[in-house]
Amino acid sequence: MKKTIAAALIGLAGLVAGAAQAQTVNVLDRIKQRGFLTCGVHTGLPGFGYQNDQGQWLGLDVDLCRAVAAAIFDDPTKIRFVQTTTPTRFIVVQTGDVDMLSRNATYTMSRDTGMGMAWPVINFFDGQGFIVRKSLGVTSVKGLNGATICVTQGTTTELNLADYFRANNLKYEVVSFKTNEEGVKAFEAGRCDSFTTDSSGLAAERLKFANPNDFVILPELISREPLGPAVRRGDENFTAVVRWAHYAMLNAEDMGVTRANVDQLKASSTSPEIRRLLGLDGKFGEALGLPNDWAYRIIKHVGNYGEAFDRNVGAGSRLGLPRGLNALWSQGGQQYPYPIR
Repeated sequence: MKKTIAAALIGLAGLVAGAAQAQTVNVLDRIKQRGFLTCGVHTGLPGFGYQNDQGQWLGLDVDLCRAVAAAIFDDPTKIRFVQTTTPTRFIVVQTGDVDMLSRNATYTMSRDTGMGMAWPVINFFDGQGFIVRKSLGVTSVKGLNGATICVTQGTTTELNLADYFRANNLKYEVVSFKTNEEGVKAFEAGRCDSFTTDSSGLAAERLKFANPNDFVILPELISREPLGPAVRRGDENFTAVVRWAHYAMLNAEDMGVTRANVDQLKASSTSPEIRRLLGLDGKFGEALGLPNDWAYRIIKHVGNYGEAFDRNVGAGSRLGLPRGLNALWSQGGQQYPYPIR
């Protein structure tokens, strides 16, 4: 029944998206005329998209929104953040209520081909994991045979869970919830033996628990979860702006360009790659509908990818996640900076 409902929702979303695409809209021009970017973010996921005690939005996904705003306006604060739940996150893109979604959403074939959205880039490579109470004494996913597992409805997480347990001939009882927040609260309250979602999400959610040390994230990952921003299909120019905002941050890290040294390098660097990145040589911004110093703006205001990773989810954050798959290609990871030339 749940799969039938999910299929119906995808079909409805496709109709909504089709109607929206019928109206030819230059998203970048609309953003410029409006004077700010609208960005769909999580309702509150530490490290990725959340508000601090002062009401400021922070996180790796938030920084990608800020990078796009910086490229367009030379001002990373020209954004209206729109909180989205699991059921609403794609609809607000399809209807044009947000210009881009930057909210731990997995890129899949069905989402790419059947929901009227485009996925410009992957800004975080992840995988699905499980969290349990230490007192349960479980040390691997296969130790959850016969367990009750909390999961969010209408997600790839729910489908991956069913696939893995069926493939490994394991039994389980699913306890599903409309929102991630409901599932997490139910798990912490003891309504199920485990909660499952992206591994990075588990680390973020554990920080919210009253007693985080009572819980452990199991070591295995049961899926590939390439997470990235989504935009409405049909506007290739704005799709490219979002894509190259991320690639600019990767190129900057690869070349050793940081917030601290970008002005010095802009004034003195003779490196052809750095000069192209900072808009000193060539006219690469023009093709995007942006000034030629668009990447300089991103680095100056937001930093390179490594800086954003470290302060939000890495060594300089409460999450303390290793770079892992999100290390640069030159360091064994999958974050590959495509050339600006």
